[in-house]
Amino acid sequence: MAATAKPSGKSKVKDAAASSAPTADDLAQTLRVRIQKSELAPGEWLREVKLCSEFGVGRSIVRRALRTLADDGLIEIEENRGARVSATTVEEVFDLYEVRAALYGMAARFACLRASDTLIRGMLTKIDRLLADAEAKAPAEQIMEVSESIFGDMTSCASADGQRMIEAVRRKTRFHFSYLALAINANGPGPYEHWRRVRAALVDRDADRASQSARDILYFMQGEVARIMLARGPRLISEAPSAEPSSAPKRRAPAKRKPG
Repeated sequence: MAATAKPSGKSKVKDAAASSAPTADDLAQTLRVRIQKSELAPGEWLREVKLCSEFGVGRSIVRRALRTLADDGLIEIEENRGARVSATTVEEVFDLYEVRAALYGMAARFACLRASDTLIRGMLTKIDRLLADAEAKAPAEQIMEVSESIFGDMTSCASADGQRMIEAVRRKTRFHFSYLALAINANGPGPYEHWRRVRAALVDRDADRASQSARDILYFMQGEVARIMLARGPRLISEAPSAEPSSAPKRRAPAKRKPG
């Protein structure tokens, strides 16, 4: 029987380099944070060649990461031109939070009506952790992760269609300055009183109260995100570039027929 060949030193180095290279999800998260911190400005182009060189990955990884960011609404991909950071309008973000508030209110209602006692206890534990993190001035990202986990538990009680709708809106709104809004309000009341009301409603399985309190959390975030965007001087719908005049040739009016 032939002996199995051992990997050479070069192949070991190659395998180690491959394992340390970022995945498409890693790259998307890195770029997402840069956009959140305004290190990548609205309208800035994200060139594939530059990203491949900076992160040591192939174009397929870069393209998957960019598609993820496009799904999040953070970048726009233009055919034959590439990808650039979205210049989101206040109205666009405001409307997304409005839809998300309605869907999260629905999820909280279904959690009261359908969740097992075990799932309810798990959500209560996470809310306590979120409130403790807020009290301890934990990083905004940490608080947001716990918040998303709680809403994920609530969403699991919705139908498959409801879960798909929530996820579609969730991805688009989660990364529009949410971390920054929480960080700025770390020394203020924040949305945490609304979280306490959600907790009490879950204990009582009060669907109406839980639904309203969950919506109030999103309404708070909606207002803070809008305030931050306005302070940064973002585009409004009325300030968006108007469509260029059509270059199509004008139709000629039909020639009048001479009387025969």
